[in-house]
Amino acid sequence: MTGTDVRNEADDSGPSGYAAARLRLLGDEARSGPPRRAALAGLTDDWLAGLFTAGAQDLRGVSLVAVGGYGRGELSPRSDLDLLLLHDGNAPDAVAALADRLWYPVWDLGLALDHSVRTPAEARRTAGEDLKAHLGLLDARHLAGDLGLTAALRTTVLADWRNQAPRRLPELRDLCAERAERQGELQYLLEPDLKEARGGLRDATALRAVAASWLADAPREGLADARRRLLDARDALHLVTGRSTDRLALQEQDQVAAALGLLDADTLLRQVYEAARVISYAGDVTWREVGRVLRSRSVRPRLRAMLGGGRPVAERSPLAEGVVEQDGEAVLARSARPDRDPVLPLRAAAAAAQAGLPLSLHAVRRLATVARPLPTPWPAEAREQLVTLLGSGRPTVDVWEALEAEGLISRLLPDWERVRCRPQRNAVHIWTVDRHLIETAVRASELTRRVGRPDLLLVSALLHDIGKGWPGDHSVAGEIIARDVAARIGFDPADATVLATLVRHHLLLVETATRRDLEDPATVRAVADAVGSQGTLELLHALTEADALATGPAAWSSWRGSLVADLVRRVRAVLAGNEPAEPEPAAPTAEQERLAIEAFRTGSPVLALRAQPEPAGEEEAPGAPEPLGVELLIAVPDQPTVLPAVAGVLAVHRLTVRTAELRTLRLPDDVDDGALLLLNWRVAAEYGSLPQAARLRADLVRALDGSLDIAGRLAERDAAYPRRRGWVAPPPRVTVDPAASHHATVIEVRAQDAPGLLFRIGMALEKAGVQVRSMHVSTLGANAVDAFYVTTGTGAPLPDGDAASLARVLEETLRA
Repeated sequence: MTGTDVRNEADDSGPSGYAAARLRLLGDEARSGPPRRAALAGLTDDWLAGLFTAGAQDLRGVSLVAVGGYGRGELSPRSDLDLLLLHDGNAPDAVAALADRLWYPVWDLGLALDHSVRTPAEARRTAGEDLKAHLGLLDARHLAGDLGLTAALRTTVLADWRNQAPRRLPELRDLCAERAERQGELQYLLEPDLKEARGGLRDATALRAVAASWLADAPREGLADARRRLLDARDALHLVTGRSTDRLALQEQDQVAAALGLLDADTLLRQVYEAARVISYAGDVTWREVGRVLRSRSVRPRLRAMLGGGRPVAERSPLAEGVVEQDGEAVLARSARPDRDPVLPLRAAAAAAQAGLPLSLHAVRRLATVARPLPTPWPAEAREQLVTLLGSGRPTVDVWEALEAEGLISRLLPDWERVRCRPQRNAVHIWTVDRHLIETAVRASELTRRVGRPDLLLVSALLHDIGKGWPGDHSVAGEIIARDVAARIGFDPADATVLATLVRHHLLLVETATRRDLEDPATVRAVADAVGSQGTLELLHALTEADALATGPAAWSSWRGSLVADLVRRVRAVLAGNEPAEPEPAAPTAEQERLAIEAFRTGSPVLALRAQPEPAGEEEAPGAPEPLGVELLIAVPDQPTVLPAVAGVLAVHRLTVRTAELRTLRLPDDVDDGALLLLNWRVAAEYGSLPQAARLRADLVRALDGSLDIAGRLAERDAAYPRRRGWVAPPPRVTVDPAASHHATVIEVRAQDAPGLLFRIGMALEKAGVQVRSMHVSTLGANAVDAFYVTTGTGAPLPDGDAASLARVLEETLRA
């Protein structure tokens, strides 16, 4: 069906004809993208023009104008119609009647309408007072009526925009920055707003407005295609949801991807991220140019007066061989020969980052066009410049993005292409894979004084997740890639082995420290065997911290930091030749001993709540105190069902378990030779404030004697508050780590964190008849990773068959 055929179906100007033609157009799978948007705009133009003609009759000095996105002819299926009824002010009553004849048919069809009725003077005055209104009028397009009236308004509005550009463009820049702060960066969000987030359609429109000012222009290469991809994604989102929405929610991403003919949701997000990255980078370059032009305009009159006229010569200060600073940017020197100097791209990038300057667009494009490729292996200078770039802190990010925008990073490191713009569907991660790697290098740059080989630390930070672009375990794949990259960029075989080891084991310390019993000699020996040397351990400790800090706020804490530091201390002793001794029973603190004695004397649970210190500021240093919740100490006579009872009571009271430890405590000799269970947990209120300790204790007593039906209470609450439709979490996984301990069997549970999870695990362990010797619970965002050290009733590790069976039972219980 052609555009003319579609329009002819609506030539009666009635809502039914337009609605049928519109529905047929949107259902035509053969037409999508720009042709469909243009056809929908044309169809709507004809319908509105017909309504205008029928209602205007002999009325003169009136025109109907499309503004904003409709003015650009870009109608998505559920886009608003932005309309201006422009009139000369001579027949206000007739114009009001015409407006009713235009707006009501639009509303009757359920279409969103943004409308106004103004004279040219009123429109111009509104534009002068309201920046958003002015932006909409820049795309004004005549639909019907007095063409001269529309043309005069367009001419006036554009002239005002150009005359007022020195005032209005900084306003627009601030508006974009405020929106970015509120909505986040489109290229990193798992549920991005295609329009409002930084790098979205609003920013693309802002760049058009800058170009219309004639003050500066955006880099054009790839910009139109990026904008088209975002518009196509929004079209598909409107059709899939049937709503006027710009937020690409998780539950709709697979359907949107299918509508666009893409493989899956990850492919969709990657395309969206790539488009957003082009628009964001174009915005950075454009706003920098706007600032430079405005600064030069304010300085030039004074310089001319001082120099007696003539054009001032820009000052150029040397930064490195072939690189100078000019107008607040790092640019290539006039003597630079990128065609003969293959190290120049890295040298220019390192010099810019070290000076805290952006790398100019012209310089990057020239380097991308004419620079010779580096030989393999790289010369020593190239490797040193890469390390310098990675060690430059926060300025590294902008310089790296400039290189990446022109394809230089993938040329230097071909494996980078697989992780570029790759999403991470994990609530803990706040960045795409590639940005996370650069953020890790930034964090590692702050830790270089802690290690003897800062170069290896920085390069391992850049490569530690490089395997995420390949199937299987990313640490295993990354080890192979890291060894290859290390050789390519000129590290010797010994250093390449260290880098490969760091990448292979970059999760080892934090996973071991938070999920294993550090008192068990087998735990420490396993880490020492994997690391191999004191120098590698030192590097791995720093890499672990940098990686966690670059992941997101849920991945690192003073608690995790202290556990990792304790593990490193123990491993360092083993590597120095001091084998770990069998653990001695830990001496209880004074408070623990007091609670234990009271629990023994009363024969019932005793508990205490202690608040943790609040952070000193928003950006406290690593290791500073933080709000891990409230410490809950419980002493209870050893008896069955303690673990599920405590976990169940906490779930009933809507308390989230942040960390949990359970161990047996021997009473002092002068009291009794019996044993009690000591639970040291950190909890936080899911909503509101914490319950009273006395109320918790009373419910715990009832749970232990069986008079409190925890399972029933939790089931009632789940039924009263059904889960919302949203992202479907991956199924739980339960594994056995047979080498983790010589004294117990370690069962590790990975699952979506949820109220009552620990209660369900505890009940399953009780039913299996195993003893929980200790446990180590941690929550990373929405993910729970819990390790349970269990034994038989006689205190021995479980036989292999029983351990495997227990893991299966636990997994089936959590899947149910």
